[in-house]
Amino acid sequence: MSLDITLRSQQNEVPCKHCVGTGKVTMTETYFDINITHNLGAMAREAGVYEAMWHPEEKYPIAGSLIPVLSLGLALLQQEPLRFTKLNPQNGWGNYEHLCSVVSAYLTACKEYPDAMVEVSR
Repeated sequence: MSLDITLRSQQNEVPCKHCVGTGKVTMTETYFDINITHNLGAMAREAGVYEAMWHPEEKYPIAGSLIPVLSLGLALLQQEPLRFTKLNPQNGWGNYEHLCSVVSAYLTACKEYPDAMVEVSR
């Protein structure tokens, strides 16, 4: 099982070229989409990014609101690799390097699209 994280544009009503006479439709654009294994949840919790990644709807519905917590979490991950590699899943699905990569990519996307809506699928 895994977690999908998506950043989307705010919903906009636009004219539909194919629906002549039916008016407008609601559309969004996907800016960022990434997947991570649930096996890294404990490591993410230890780094302080679990809520921001697995449950952003509770505190972080807009990408820009994630920037401070993801920045702090990534800095902690990078400063203390031995602390976190000890939490690598024993089953081999996921590891410290992958979590760092996902947090870094997620942070970059949040900075690039700070007004994007945050969606997760668990």
